[in-house]
Amino acid sequence: MKKFVIKPKIYFNEGSMEFLKEIKGSCAFIVSDSVMEKLGYLQKTIDYLNETGIKSVVFTEVTPDPDVRVIAAGMKRYLETSADTIVALGGGSVIDAAKGILYSLWQFRKAAGEEFKKPLFIAIPSTSGTGSEVTNFAVITAEGEKVCIVDEWMAPDIAILDSTCIQHVPQSVVADTGIDALVHAIEAYVSTEATDCTDALAEKAIQLIFGNLRTLYKDVTDSSARERIQNASCIAGMAFTNANLGINHSLAHALGGTFHISHGRSNALLLSAVLEYNANLNSNTSRNVSQKYAKLAAILQLPARTNREGTINFMQAVADLRKSLGIPSRIRDLGIDKSNFENEVSNMVELALHDRCTPTNPRQPSKEDLIGIYQKAF
Repeated sequence: MKKFVIKPKIYFNEGSMEFLKEIKGSCAFIVSDSVMEKLGYLQKTIDYLNETGIKSVVFTEVTPDPDVRVIAAGMKRYLETSADTIVALGGGSVIDAAKGILYSLWQFRKAAGEEFKKPLFIAIPSTSGTGSEVTNFAVITAEGEKVCIVDEWMAPDIAILDSTCIQHVPQSVVADTGIDALVHAIEAYVSTEATDCTDALAEKAIQLIFGNLRTLYKDVTDSSARERIQNASCIAGMAFTNANLGINHSLAHALGGTFHISHGRSNALLLSAVLEYNANLNSNTSRNVSQKYAKLAAILQLPARTNREGTINFMQAVADLRKSLGIPSRIRDLGIDKSNFENEVSNMVELALHDRCTPTNPRQPSKEDLIGIYQKAF
């Protein structure tokens, strides 16, 4: 038996942050970062909440790839408040940090036999890639390793997709987060837990990304492209929170944590090698995957008279998209030393094999398979 769940109410399009003026409560704990503070979105959030009589307590110590120290500091700050609302304002790291703070507080209270009443959880993304505003996933760094936490309890209650929040995103972030959203959709589409519901969402997200990401990369002021890519990221999040992901993310978690590469870029560097591995065109064992890749090719109006032709054309389209966004084609292009990389491969593979995303990959990989993917991507 399978299920499909979307928890958050979603408010979207330009100016949707004004929905904050409709929130009821007494105190909001706002998790954000210095970027959103500098750009003025943090103050705008405080002002909207103040209009409805909600005072705000701010925590802006979130850093990229938040670790357990950030979570601990956030927990301490939260416990000093009487917050009945928590607002995560920022990119995936900020939303993951807010999830980590809430989840850790809940677990500690539960272990102590105490009740923890979850506050109203509102997520406002400032990038278009993670889809974290609608998922039950969070990635937290512990002792240099990225740990994927999955629990329905963490999913936000409300997601606000205000496209003005991403109008200052640098080109490199547009590229990395856009490819991250693409990987979410592709992996959900071929996941062993995929359903008709998640397939429909994944197909639409991929169509939106291919139709608008290049435009947004060239001109972040294009409001139409901003809204569509933001929607695509959210839609892909709906797909993968129900279908889970695959080894592209497992390998990327390990790669990014080891060499301090952003999550989106890690995914992008591994994508071609993972697509080829999962398609497994020289065998009949992954026929279902090649059928799905071929269907994506047809949706993108690429030649797909056979599964093989469609798969090859889809993989080429992905490579062309990545190139048009200025993303290097190989890991070594980031200046990573080959011997250093080879020394870390075995440990990265172990981490990937035990990652929460690996079990739903369409092909169950061996250690040697993952080593081969890393080597091919290098």
